[in-house]
Formats: sequence, structure tokens, C-alpha cells
Amino acid sequence: MGGLKAGEMIDVEDLVALVRAYNPNSDSEKIRAAYAYGRRMHQGQMRQSGEEYFTHPVAVAALLTEQRLDDATIITALLHDTIEDTKSTYDEVARMFGTDVAELVDGVTKLTNLQLSSSEAKQAENIRKLLIAMSKDLRVILVKLADRLHNMRTIKSLRPDKQARKSRETMEIFAPLAGRMGMQWMREELEDLSFKVLNPEGRSSIMRRFIKLQRETGDVVPQINADIRAELAKVGIEAEVYGRAKKPYSVWRKMQEKQLGFSRLSDIYGFRVITMNEADCYRVLGVIHTRWRAVPGRFKDYISQPKSNGYRSIHTTVSGRDGKRVEVQIRSRQMHEVAEAGVAAHWSYRDGQRVQNPFAVDPARWITMLTERLDQGDDNDEFLETVKLEMYSDQVFCFTPKGDVIQMPRGATPLDFAYAIHTRIGNSCVSAKIDGIRVPLWTRLKNGQSVEIITAAGQRPQATWVDIAVTGRAKAAIRRSLREEDKGRFIKLGQELARLAFEHVGKKATDKALRTAAKTLGLADADDLLARLGSAELTARNVVEALYPDLIAKTGDEVDAKRPVVGLSAEQSFQRAQCCQPVPGERIVGITYRGQGVVVHGIDCPALEEFEEMPDRWVDLHWNAGRHPAVHTVRLNITISNDAGVLGRICTLIGEQKANISDLHFLDRKPDYYRLLLEVDLRDVEHLHAVMTALEAETDVAEIYRQRDLARRP
Repeated sequence: MGGLKAGEMIDVEDLVALVRAYNPNSDSEKIRAAYAYGRRMHQGQMRQSGEEYFTHPVAVAALLTEQRLDDATIITALLHDTIEDTKSTYDEVARMFGTDVAELVDGVTKLTNLQLSSSEAKQAENIRKLLIAMSKDLRVILVKLADRLHNMRTIKSLRPDKQARKSRETMEIFAPLAGRMGMQWMREELEDLSFKVLNPEGRSSIMRRFIKLQRETGDVVPQINADIRAELAKVGIEAEVYGRAKKPYSVWRKMQEKQLGFSRLSDIYGFRVITMNEADCYRVLGVIHTRWRAVPGRFKDYISQPKSNGYRSIHTTVSGRDGKRVEVQIRSRQMHEVAEAGVAAHWSYRDGQRVQNPFAVDPARWITMLTERLDQGDDNDEFLETVKLEMYSDQVFCFTPKGDVIQMPRGATPLDFAYAIHTRIGNSCVSAKIDGIRVPLWTRLKNGQSVEIITAAGQRPQATWVDIAVTGRAKAAIRRSLREEDKGRFIKLGQELARLAFEHVGKKATDKALRTAAKTLGLADADDLLARLGSAELTARNVVEALYPDLIAKTGDEVDAKRPVVGLSAEQSFQRAQCCQPVPGERIVGITYRGQGVVVHGIDCPALEEFEEMPDRWVDLHWNAGRHPAVHTVRLNITISNDAGVLGRICTLIGEQKANISDLHFLDRKPDYYRLLLEVDLRDVEHLHAVMTALEAETDVAEIYRQRDLARRP
């Protein structure tokens, strides 16, 4: 796709001629009127380069004629900055050029004002707005992409910091969006123009190596072109053959991904064969594979399984001249038109008529496919992650046992496949079969595989699934289910913590008390309060203090570690039972032992059963109110992945919770996991819960529980 040189402004009659070349029925007078109006509105405005500002809208319009777009889109390009930058108004544009054009101009103006490279929270919100604008009329984004392409072609006139910001935004948002829309030529040019700004040295090094390679081997592109044409002529296939070296950024990215030097990089040349019809595509494939050796694993048939944006082509990589790998794309003329214009092919004209290209995808259907999965995420990080996955992803096509095709991003797993069918299937998934063979849920799917999902009643999503899933839809559904499940567990734990905390100050945690505390703390209701209490977002002290600040003030001093319990006589000594290791906040009872004083057990300790007939040995105790020091040891049984750095992260997490590891034993060592017994010094039951919650949330922790040991009685 060519373009005007910077600074040149195409004459109105030349622009009209460009449009009439593909649409003889174009309303030329309306285009002339828009050209005159836009030039008048921008009169006196200059670009940073010193050129007349109107050169930019005209260049954008010219770019869109290359895609053979309708009059409304061309006129929108001419006027796309008028509402924002001049005294023009929406009403005036609507009166002169129609509501359709005014809506498009207004949509482009709103996109221009979005700061897509701002903070993550703001960026997520602005990308949502971008997608909403696209869903109303995709022509808005076609104009915006052409606008960005021309700005990137003329970016040298901006300050270096603005160049860098625009280039990053282009690389992160607009280039992948152009690719997702099927406009691969635009994606490649946008990426390369951004690369030139962001890493000029990297780009120059690639260019130097290309020049050196040409000097050593000659320009192999025309040689391979001639070879392919000769082979096709032998069998009488009529086709056009084009070849080129790949763009510097494409080569650079491949070097980074594969960690290869330029000299070891293969398939830096790409060739395209455009045939008269679909049948010839497969004949050409046969000719090429007969003449040259195909590279295993590098064949993709997007004709039988098209991409969602309508893209159809056969891709194959072969060992060409002197063993050099070359990528060959084979498609028909109609497929090529869609490959060049992407989703924009829906609006393309030829000879005054909309092109009835059977391969052009319906834009409304395409935008629904892109955005339907992006509304599920609740937080900004999740939304941005999903958008970028959806924009960058290549596709794989797999089959259900009934033969239905499910389309997913490359790298997707059976979990993604299950959620693509239905959230209910995903949530209850226990395993999967690929081509009849049972496989782990983290297996990466490949094109053409048949996938069967095995479900079970009562199965729930696991926390580790978030790391296994690839698609935004699956990740959002898993997180949603985990939140709902955790909330019930946290409410139950919060109820117990609240009961104990209120008992410490001689009060009861009634429903009314909890509702009042929730209101005082600005929370929705009692359940919200209990869930936050159970998940350690709130402490029991916060809750009690909200209702009884005076009582907390009285009991708020740190407890003496030597006398943490109430109910002992001055001469009685005490110790915590090693079987149950009770901590402050748990209900306790004392048992007297001759020579050992009083041993404190948790009220639910199984060891108490043997003292049921000895009531004289029982001592009624409770923990001292106030803040206890972290001296109460608890045993935690934890199973972790046997990977580098995992044990260190576990120890760091415990330290971050202000807890101390006093002892550590390895109970079991396996190739894929370790089982450990940690002895951790804690303040109270809330502190214990905070530590266990932090560890449970760590993806490399498979299981954790508090270990009680009846064999370790006093």
C-alpha cells in the first residue's frame, strides 16, 4: 500500500478520480464540497512540520481510497478533525453532509481524545470506549487507523517524548487491532514505523544485515519468484507471484522469540501466489511441495478453516534455494481482496457497486465475536489482559465430538475449549480427551484436534486454573466462580471470628450488632463485613471498635506473654498443649497435671475425651483481651511445587504477614512436589488465618492445613 510523500497535498480532482476509479457512481460533488469545507475550516492551521494542516485529512482520505471505501468514509476522513479542531459543529456537518457522516466524524473525534497510553485503570476504561465506538460503526476505526498510519509516517516532526508515546500506543493498541481486523499490511507498517522510533539501533542492525546478506547471496527474491513461476507454467496454472523480504520488526520479533541470531534465522523471505480460483490454490500447493521440501509443522490451511475476520489462505514453509526457508501464502483473487482489506472488505466498491465478495465477513458479527468475551472482567488488569490476548492471538480450530468447530487463540487449553462451549461445562470440567486420549488440562491444543470434555457433578474451578487458561472468557469465569465460593467460606470464618472477638469484651455478635458495625464502617451489609473479616481485609478489632471504642481502649494494651490467659490462680503455672496448640481467639479449657501445672487445650481437642470423668481437673479459662505477642507456635502442613524459588517465596510470604518460622521439616520429597511441616509463631487466630490465606492464594501451594498431633500430648 503506497502513500503520498510528506508535505504533498493531493488536489481535489485527483482525489475524486481516485474514488471514481473504483466507484464510477460516486457522488463527486459531495466529495468536492467536503474537500472545500474541510480546507476552509482548517485555514491558517499548520502541522508541527510547518505544512498546511489540511494535507493530513486529505492524505487520510487517499489512504482509504486504496481500500476502495464508500463515499461516507472518504468524506469522514476529510472532515475527521473539523469538530475537534475548528469552529465546525456536529449540527453543521449533519446539515451539509448527512447524519451518517456527522456520526462518523463525531465517533473519530471521541477516539482521538482517548488517552490509550495512560495509566492502566484509565487505559482499560478508554479501550472499552474504543470497542463501543467500533461496535456502533466499524468505519470509525478504519478512519482512525488511516489517521494513525499517516501520523506515524510523518512522526519525525514531533518532539522525541511525543514520538515515543505515540509509537508505544501504536505498537500496543493500533497495530494489533489492524491485524485482528485482517489488515495485515497495515499492522506490519504500523509496527515497523513504531519500531523505528522505539528501537532505531535494533532496526538499523536488521537493515545492515539484510544489505550484507544481499551482497553475499544476491537478491534471492526475484530468483525464487522465477523458480515458482517456472514450476507453475509447467503444469499450466495461471497465477501471480510476489515476493519480499519480511519487515525489520517482524524479523526482530522472531529473533527475540526464538533467541536466534540473524544468521541462524530462517524464513526471512515471504512469497504470495494469487490464483484464479480456490481449486488452483490446492494445485499450487501440490506443485510447491513436489518441487521443494516442506518444513514439518509449518502448514496452515485457513481456506478450509478461515479466521474470524474472513482471512483465507494456505500457509506453508519450504526449503528453497540453497536450503533457505521461505514462507509461501497461496490464495485466490477474492481471498486476496479480503486479506488486504480485512473486515473493511464489507464496504469495498468496484465499478460503482458494493463488491459481493463471498469471503468478506459481516462487520457486526465480527465485532460481536471480538467484544462478547470482554464484558466479563471485573477489574482493569483482567480487562486489559483479555483485550491484548484477543487482539494479538492467532487462531486454532478444534472439533467437538459432534463435529462442531470451536475457534480459540493459539496456546489455548482444554479448559479454554470447555468454557468456549458453555460456562457450566467449564466450571464442572474434570479432565479432557484429545483424539480419544486422556490428557492433562494444561495441554496446548493444535489445529484439527477433536476435544471431548469430561465433567462431574460437584466439581468447582480450582485456583490453579487461572494460570492454565489462556482466553479472557475462561479466566473471567474461573475468577468469578472462585470469588463466589470464597465468599461463602469467608463469611463462615468471619462469623466465628466475630463471635470470639465480641465475647472477649463481654458482648454478643448479634445480627443487629453486625449490621450496625457494617453501616459504621461504610460496608454494604453484615455479609460483606463478615466476608472481609474472614478474608483478613478487616480485623475483629476493627469490628468491635466500630461499636465499642471505649472497651477496645481498655483492653487494647499488649498482653503479657507470661500470663496470656485469665482464670489461673497466682501460683498456677501453665503451658499450651502440643497436641492442639490453641492460640488466642480460640475457646480454651485448662486441665491440671501433677507437677506440670495447667495445660491449655482448645475446646475441640480430641485429647479432652479422656478427662470427661474427671471434672475436678478442668479449669475454666479464656484468653486475655488485648493484643498478644507473636509467640504462639502452630504447625502447618503444606504441599508445594518442586520448582526453583518456590520455597523462598513461601518463606517471604510468611514474613510479610509479620510471622516467624521457628522450625521446618521435609516430610516428603517427590520429583514434582515437596511436603513440609512448618512451625510458625503467631499472635492469635486472626494472624493464623491471615498467614494461611496468603499461602492458599499462592499458585504453587497445592494444599495447606493446620496439623494437630494427638501423639504430642504434655
